[in-house]
Amino acid sequence: MPTTEAASWEYSLYIPNDPRAVPVSRRTLRLILTLHGLIHLADTAELIATELLANAVQHTTGPAALRVRYTDGVLRVGAWDADPEPPDPPAKLDELTDAEGGRGLALVRACADVWGWQPLSRFGHRGKYVWCDLAVA
Repeated sequence: MPTTEAASWEYSLYIPNDPRAVPVSRRTLRLILTLHGLIHLADTAELIATELLANAVQHTTGPAALRVRYTDGVLRVGAWDADPEPPDPPAKLDELTDAEGGRGLALVRACADVWGWQPLSRFGHRGKYVWCDLAVA
């Protein structure tokens, strides 16, 4: 049985700007977490990854990437996209009950221990990296 006691690890999955890439990324994330003995985080991590990648695909025209990293008892799930503009600040979930959109980052904020974003360039594309941390314990 895999354990989380292994050294730090990181995976990156680069995807095209195609909505069909989001479920592929979600399934890949579940497999990664299963292989590393972190299946108990899979549902929450999948929800977060889905929201972040769906935003990346919906609101940009360039490529995107799912990044997953484990280090020191913390799982970081993030999405890079080719739009350098910061994400809109998330509203509170109770303010979004009748809203038709805008729930994505609010869900991420509600599920994660910490979240944030930073400018990040990849392969000549200016962009941003939106991430969140989940404590493994």
